[in-house]
Amino acid sequence: MFAFERSGGVVPDILTLSKTLGNGLPLSAVVTSNEIAAVTKERGFLFYTTHINDPLPAAVGAKVLEIVVRDGLVENSRRLGEKLQAALRRLQERYGCIGDVRGRGLMAGVEIVADRKTKQGNAELGFRISNKMAEMGVWAQLSTLPAFGGVFRIAPPINITEEEMEYGLAIMEEALRTTPGTRPLYDVSAEVEVSSRL
Repeated sequence: MFAFERSGGVVPDILTLSKTLGNGLPLSAVVTSNEIAAVTKERGFLFYTTHINDPLPAAVGAKVLEIVVRDGLVENSRRLGEKLQAALRRLQERYGCIGDVRGRGLMAGVEIVADRKTKQGNAELGFRISNKMAEMGVWAQLSTLPAFGGVFRIAPPINITEEEMEYGLAIMEEALRTTPGTRPLYDVSAEVEVSSRL
């Protein structure tokens, strides 16, 4: 369920959780051992935030964790994450504007570049692709910070179905196919009309 579990036996002293834990409500958690908690108490450490001990977000957080386990959402994320990463790499093989595909599970980054060799970002092209995707019903978050240089951040919900993911990927491919400047590495005219899947 947590990233550290993939780190070859690393056991954190302190684990912090937030954001999706509250399913939209303000909730975070600090998880540690009884030994560390005892030392912090002995030393008078006071942890306080605006929403500390709020029962509503706490109840929601408990329910979120229950649903994640009950519905097998960690396994769903792993299984569909492998499919997502593979599908994005296939798009990279087909379009010269995709410089890099990176990520783990259902969180991915797709780098839009002006040149694959130099990896110079192309935020303008990324915006055109993003706008095309929005016209077809999928919102795509494009980071334009200089350090990221036009990278799509793809992070569907962990309860996404395979059909929903394939639909979103079909829209992304259609946007790449129909947006000028994406530099297809194949004969676009020979392609079967992707929009028939949409």
